[in-house]
Amino acid sequence: MRLIIFAFVLFTVCGFGNQVFAAANTNAPTGNLTIPGISLQIGNANSPQELNTALKIVIILTVLTLVPSILIMLTSFTRIVVVLSFIRHALGTNQTPSNQLIIGLAIFLTFFVMGPVWQKIDDQALKPFLNNEIGYEEACSRTIAPIRTFMLAQTREKDLKLFVDIAAIAQPKGPEDLPLRVLIPGFIISELKTAFIIGFLIYLPFLIIDMIISSVLMSVGMMMLPPVMISLPFKLLIFVLADGWYLIVGSLVQSFRT
Repeated sequence: MRLIIFAFVLFTVCGFGNQVFAAANTNAPTGNLTIPGISLQIGNANSPQELNTALKIVIILTVLTLVPSILIMLTSFTRIVVVLSFIRHALGTNQTPSNQLIIGLAIFLTFFVMGPVWQKIDDQALKPFLNNEIGYEEACSRTIAPIRTFMLAQTREKDLKLFVDIAAIAQPKGPEDLPLRVLIPGFIISELKTAFIIGFLIYLPFLIIDMIISSVLMSVGMMMLPPVMISLPFKLLIFVLADGWYLIVGSLVQSFRT
C-alpha cells in the first residue's frame, strides 16, 4: 500500500513538473529558463485589524500542530491503545498485531466513541460559527463544553482533588468551575489507571494458561522446552473460540461513561 501511494505521488509530481517545465520552455526565450524567486518580508501593520488577523493565523497554525496531542490526550485514545497493547503482550505474539494496526484500530474506535461529542461540537459551535451566528470566543467556549463534559464523566474525583491541591486553588463549587489545567491531567491519569485495571483483568486468564503449561512440562520432565512455544497455540485457540476481539472491543467501548 505504501509503495502504491508513493508511486502515485511520484507520478503526479513528475507529471506536474514536466508540464511546468514545458510551459516555461515555451514562454521563456530560447536557451534561457527563468526560475521565479521567493521572498519573505515582515512589515509594519497599518491597522490593529491586520495585526489581529495575523495573530489569529499564528494561533490557528499552533493549534493544528497540537491536534495529534489533543487526539491522544483529550479523547478515549489513551485507554483504548493501552488495553490493545496489553492484549498483544498477554497473548505473547510479540509484534502481531503490529503497532500500525493497533494504533489504527485505536484511532477508529476513538472516532466511534467520540462521535456524539464531535456531533455536539458541530451542531453547537461549528455550524453557528460558519453561519456567522456566534463570534469566535463563543464558538471556543461551546467547543470546550462537550469535551469537558466527556472528560468529567471519565475522571475520578480523587484525581481531580490531587491536582486541585497541587495547584493550591480554591475548592471549586461545581465541575464547571474546574480549570482545564486541573481537569486535563486528572483525566489522563484516570484513563491510565482504568486502562491498567482492564489490562490486568485481561492478563489473568492468559497467565493461568502459562502456569498450567509450565507445570505440565515440569511434571513430565521437559524443562528445556520453552513453555511459551506450547502455551501460545492454546492461548490463541481459546482467544479465537471465545471471540476475544468481539468481547474486548465491545466491553472497552461500553466502558466509557457518557
